[in-house]
Amino acid sequence: MTTTTASKPTPFTKVLVANRGEIALRVIRSARELGYRTVAVYSSADRNARHVRAADQAVAIGGDLPADSYLRIDRIIEAAKLSGADAIHPGYGFLAENPGLPKACKEAGIIFVGPSAESIVSMGHKAGAKQLMMGAGVPCVPGYQGEDQDENRLIREADNVGFPIMIKATAGGGGRGMRLVEKAEDFPAALRSARSEAESAFGDPEVILERAIINPRHIEIQVMADRYGNAVYIGERDCSIQRRHQKVVEEAPSPAVSPELRARMGETAVTAVKAIHYEGAGTLEFLLDQDGNFYFMEMNTRLQVEHPVTESITGLDLVELQLRVAAGQPLPLSQDDIVLKGHSIEVRLCAESPSEGFMPQSGTMALWHMPDTLRVEDAVESGSEIPPFYDSMIAKLISTGADREEARRRLVSGLKDATALGVETNQAFLSACLEHPTFIQGEATTAFVDNHQDELLARDQGADDRARLLAAVLLYTTDAQGSYGGSISTITHRLPIIFRFSVGGEAADARVSNQGNGTFRIQLDDAAAELTLDAVDGARVRFTCEGLSETAEMIRAGSRLYLRYRGHSYRVDDHTHEAAVAGDEAGDGVIRASMNGRVVALHAGEGDTVEAGQPVVVLEAMKMEHVHVAAVAGTIVSLTVSEGEQVTAGKVIAEVIPAETATPAESN
Repeated sequence: MTTTTASKPTPFTKVLVANRGEIALRVIRSARELGYRTVAVYSSADRNARHVRAADQAVAIGGDLPADSYLRIDRIIEAAKLSGADAIHPGYGFLAENPGLPKACKEAGIIFVGPSAESIVSMGHKAGAKQLMMGAGVPCVPGYQGEDQDENRLIREADNVGFPIMIKATAGGGGRGMRLVEKAEDFPAALRSARSEAESAFGDPEVILERAIINPRHIEIQVMADRYGNAVYIGERDCSIQRRHQKVVEEAPSPAVSPELRARMGETAVTAVKAIHYEGAGTLEFLLDQDGNFYFMEMNTRLQVEHPVTESITGLDLVELQLRVAAGQPLPLSQDDIVLKGHSIEVRLCAESPSEGFMPQSGTMALWHMPDTLRVEDAVESGSEIPPFYDSMIAKLISTGADREEARRRLVSGLKDATALGVETNQAFLSACLEHPTFIQGEATTAFVDNHQDELLARDQGADDRARLLAAVLLYTTDAQGSYGGSISTITHRLPIIFRFSVGGEAADARVSNQGNGTFRIQLDDAAAELTLDAVDGARVRFTCEGLSETAEMIRAGSRLYLRYRGHSYRVDDHTHEAAVAGDEAGDGVIRASMNGRVVALHAGEGDTVEAGQPVVVLEAMKMEHVHVAAVAGTIVSLTVSEGEQVTAGKVIAEVIPAETATPAESN
């Protein structure tokens, strides 16, 4: 049982959620179940967002960018005062691990639902946290975490630690300011790159060095502690499947952790949080090597994105526990009360293009429908704008089963039923991860995506071919407003109509003719086929081709058709009525923005001479930087953007005139 000293209640009645999207909705849900009134805050980009409508009250706190809104502590506190909120829950990300927020709350007489500013400081700085944990006897990865950040000192320390080595920003997380360096000669450039990114992301260029643990598991232990010295660990989560050092698949329990190892790691985590008198929810992250040794990496002093898998196998509501602890109640459970039952897996659905290096995507989500067979945490709906200013994650899909295989099957099936059309997502990539033999066997490590990327990104050619046929028929039978006008009747119209369109950028020419009774003959490039539309009900299409009846979902907007079929999403652009134009030649010197984003760095200016491949402009969107380079050697004659400017995908941001070919000298 939990123990208490003198009671220290800090009651509150109204909770402001200093966050957005699905986590804001998640906190609002648990707060309401406990009888609290709720307050949302929103940027100008989020004025019509679901979390704003879900709360009892809402307060505008600034512009689109996080630095102008969700990261403004002063405006968060002002919003709490305006609404009468006497508690603030930070969610995760944004200000969740910024000690300035609990400090400002304390000064304003507002309860902060989370640890103290002192705890956040002690664990939020990787170097200091590592030293603290070593002092508490927690095993840590060998490395360097000293205050001397001189580049030559860091180079010497890297040689002492040995290669391969990890460079990590001491502040922040999410893979920013992190580099894996295989060889000593690559270290200086990687160090400068990591420090630059850390400075941009966190305002702090300081780094630590750690020996790289090859092919580890990423295991984290969920802890909960109260102000009376009680602390428990609530199982572990395996978060090994990552891209760009950011998690995309998480599960609990880990297939690599035995009950004995779970107890050792859990007890280590509890020792760590008691050493800093921690209060609230937190997560200690460890690397687990192939010999069963585990090493402390860092502590997240907040709720985690992947907390639903822990809730699913324990029956606990972690947000409810956070709120109870913040109100001064002792933990209502002891370690013996925590029982793990079944298995749970979560995937992060992100607005990104896996085939383009997981580049973030933004735009209008034309059609959004999530399966009711899964737990879904989202804040999106049909017509929602996915802005470029925030993290690319737009939903979490969570399955639970009696065992791991049942949970996996349910998640695969539910993920294939999910519809997200209008903005490209990683949906097919996630399905491929869950269906890969390495994952099925429970053997995925942090090297999983790198080792199997070609397989995970491979296209289903059969689905692609069938989707092109269906796309041609849907272009024939729907108008530019998306209304279905194809008659499924005995009336025939045998004159073919010619369409020119592209699917995912791949051009196609089709001749479509109505054979009557809903059947259409399609001549697609060099192949011919017949397809029958059995039923069209809004966005849902039932069709038969080559004896197989299947279902797809579609929505049309002008000359663009979005199609969801066999777990894949397709963007179809109708070029039938477009005038033929000459395309830009590869290497023509024109640099266009590859995504909607903000200009964070200019590496060259007008009049500068550049080499092919030299960085010119860096854009940032959804916490990811993308470097735009010169395609040809030459001179920059036009630079149309400035630092801090927001640009749209496709905008011409610079132009390079190729260097003239030198005339060979005449021989004497």
